[in-house]
Amino acid sequence: MSDILIRIEGRAGRVTLNRPAALNALTAEMASALQTSLDAWRDDDAVALVVIDAAGDRAFCAGGDIADLYATGRAGDYGFGQRFWADEYRLNATIAEYPKPVVSFMQGFTMGGGVGVGCHACCRVVGTTSQIAMPECGIGLVPDVGGSLLLARAPGRMGDYLGLTAARMGPGDAIRAGFADMFIPEADWPAVIAALCATGEVDLPSHPTPDAPLFRHAADIDALFAAPDLPALVAGLQAAGTEFAAATLKAVLRNAPLSMAVTLALLPKLRGGATIRDALRLEYRYTARAMEHGDFLEGIRAAIIDKDRKPRWRHTAKDDLTAAVATMLAPLPQEWTMEDTL
Repeated sequence: MSDILIRIEGRAGRVTLNRPAALNALTAEMASALQTSLDAWRDDDAVALVVIDAAGDRAFCAGGDIADLYATGRAGDYGFGQRFWADEYRLNATIAEYPKPVVSFMQGFTMGGGVGVGCHACCRVVGTTSQIAMPECGIGLVPDVGGSLLLARAPGRMGDYLGLTAARMGPGDAIRAGFADMFIPEADWPAVIAALCATGEVDLPSHPTPDAPLFRHAADIDALFAAPDLPALVAGLQAAGTEFAAATLKAVLRNAPLSMAVTLALLPKLRGGATIRDALRLEYRYTARAMEHGDFLEGIRAAIIDKDRKPRWRHTAKDDLTAAVATMLAPLPQEWTMEDTL
């Protein structure tokens, strides 16, 4: 059985991520197949819209499949990862800029690479089980796949909070933060998808938006995450003396300091009129360097390979990382563009 099911049903191009046992983690082959199909359907009059969903009930897509990235990086082959990210980012831009409606149905875990596939669609549907997050700082990356743009556009400083803590958004939080558009109970999804395929028109039922519990802390988040840099943020969290600040500090201190410092520098660059390509270009500057000069390999070792949950980061959260941040975000000899496969 294929890891990704691609076909035409009625008026719709249909894509189903099909690795439920692996939480539908996105492989390079899956990304390539989806890119090829979107390119073919762009000018196909038989396809009026695209519907993306996933098999199983645990996850839409819990992220990218990082096994090959780790193995090649440990062997000193940084080019494999650079090519993978370049191709993945091209897919993210394709979805965001697609001339036909793309409708995504995101149950369960939607994280990292899953956000890149599902959250740039024009119509993003979540259900009761949806849990959306950007956990990259925990493995030595930065929020990427265009997720940095979504974080930058979130209200107030919610994007900084989500990026540095990897907090999970339920359906209401995801809609309010700008990662999703509408709530539809998952039991209704098959009928809704069948109607999309039959009509080729985006006419989705309306349901009340669930509560957004993270936004109960919006005022505290806006105040605490207005800090100018990571050391100041950590100091503010330590001084706040509230239960929420203590929990936030605990989450922040688990993650890679360099990744968090870069994230804090990255998001302000994308506020205003930035595009998906602006975000991906900046993200790629970091990810292209992440294996050799960042904490990616150590983050994967601690979280996935050895599972000791004791990463040995290159820096601490109290270090002045101004110079390191500038180095990681400096222009590359070959910058990412949508047309390139590096």
